[in-house]
Amino acid sequence: MSAVRRARAARPFLIVQTGTTLPALRSRLGDFPHWFRIGLRLAAHEVRVVGAASGDALPDANDYAGVVVTGSGAMVTDRLDWSERTAEWLGDIVARERTPLLGVCYGHQLIAHALGGRVDWNPRGREMGTKAIAATADAASDVLFGPFAAGFRAHTTHQQSVVAAPGGAVVLAHSAQDPHQALRYGARAWGVQFHPEFSAGAMAGYIRGRADRLREERIDPSGLLRECGPAPRARRILCRFSQYARALK
Repeated sequence: MSAVRRARAARPFLIVQTGTTLPALRSRLGDFPHWFRIGLRLAAHEVRVVGAASGDALPDANDYAGVVVTGSGAMVTDRLDWSERTAEWLGDIVARERTPLLGVCYGHQLIAHALGGRVDWNPRGREMGTKAIAATADAASDVLFGPFAAGFRAHTTHQQSVVAAPGGAVVLAHSAQDPHQALRYGARAWGVQFHPEFSAGAMAGYIRGRADRLREERIDPSGLLRECGPAPRARRILCRFSQYARALK
């Protein structure tokens, strides 16, 4: 192994936390950084966490093997100060094309916003539950999505979406309610609207936690719970991301 490869292999991964999970889930299952670390198949010493929403300084991304940006209960359209600062930082990572980047849900939307795309309330309403995700033709040659080009199931919970993708973005996947479930920017940056870090238990917890709101929106939570189940292919995207980042020269 070359000195450059050894240096990259020794770098930790950075998890940028933009929000926190529901209290009932946090007490039982931990919070987003833990879920991502498990999905990425990384040991505790291989991960650093920075709280963007709590005002932590954002480090030099080049010091990390890869960067993952979590979901949040915030809305990108609120243009919060911490969110806009994070968006600028993410835009710089994509422009440098050095550090692999993966944004999930809010993170996905924030990358698109940073690069000139448009994020807004999904005109088709809330997407919630374990849903079928269809891959596009471009997914077949993608380093993360190639093995799943036939489609897969994934856990979803969001009200806002990337309603207009940035110029140059490659659409890798879509669902019945969201045309931009996965986007790629260049060779080393991705955003996914679905939640590869969720377990089936976490997804069920979100459905139960949002049950009153779902009924107000005329969505049957019991039906969503019946459809809720494992989504192993979506989860494997996290592992593929960490393996890809470690293998770079």
